[in-house]
Amino acid sequence: MLDKIILAILVSSMAFFSVYITTPFLIKVLEKRNLTVKDYNRVGGAMVPRPGGPSILVGILASELTLYAFFSFSSVEILAIIITTSIAFVVGLIDDCKVLGGWFKPVALAISAIPIILLGAYNPHLSFPLFGFVRIPELYIALIIFMIPVTGNTINSIDVLNGVASRFMIITSFALTASLFIIHNYDIALASLPLGFVSLAFYKYHKFPSRIFPGDSGALTLGAMYGALAIVGHVEIIAAVALLPAVINSFLFLSSVKRIIEHRQIKSNPVTHTDDFKLMATTDKEAPITLVRLILAGGPMTEKQVGFVIFRLAIFSAVLAIVTAFMMGVKI
Repeated sequence: MLDKIILAILVSSMAFFSVYITTPFLIKVLEKRNLTVKDYNRVGGAMVPRPGGPSILVGILASELTLYAFFSFSSVEILAIIITTSIAFVVGLIDDCKVLGGWFKPVALAISAIPIILLGAYNPHLSFPLFGFVRIPELYIALIIFMIPVTGNTINSIDVLNGVASRFMIITSFALTASLFIIHNYDIALASLPLGFVSLAFYKYHKFPSRIFPGDSGALTLGAMYGALAIVGHVEIIAAVALLPAVINSFLFLSSVKRIIEHRQIKSNPVTHTDDFKLMATTDKEAPITLVRLILAGGPMTEKQVGFVIFRLAIFSAVLAIVTAFMMGVKI
């Protein structure tokens, strides 16, 4: 147990400081190459460097490769996490560089799930609270291919305000780690720690006012790793509960636009600004429905206030996920 505590401290430190140290250098490189985007929600429309995905991937690889190279436990699962996360990063980086069709990311992320299947880093069952395990061998393969695009795109879709995606991932990923410890899956719990600490370090630069945006490469990397951890850790239901606000946001968006489309291709913005530059829900019926638009239905709010509402929703879902983990050990 002492060895695993030391290991947890080691990989967490590597994940945090890799991102904390490399991100300022990445910001300078992006600014030098004029790889910036306008922050439309900030007074004056500041230009913010993007994408932050490379520093996020550095932190994940530094810690996960350490686990894989020097420790023998769960090596297949860790390798599956590394490969799937890396492919998702490449998918996001391509999308950062060039706006592609709406189907590109879901299809490409589905392909990134294939290493999990080929390496056999899964069990063909779902674990439900109270009811126990349900074996679905053929259906589970489809679930794997479906889950990575869902987790990747839900994190990407909630990355709409300064600091929201990274702070959401801090809460959600640590809830997942706590749940893995609760169900005694200690090996994958250790492998999940870097996700939370990478998000924590990146939040330092992503929080309001953002010095860097994660971009598709950053958001898809975080989301795909979260999905991979859920699959190899056999905590798919728990992971879905923790991710609920982001899932609802994606569902609202897709149900309103009725097709898969890039956010950057949306012509009608769901949010506008008041004269004092507060956020306000649009009255445009053609604009998509999103979680932020619903939050603003009660009246204009500052960006920080909206972020705090999403923060509370994330905390609530995280608590529900941990309760669900405790319920996994209860049979009826």
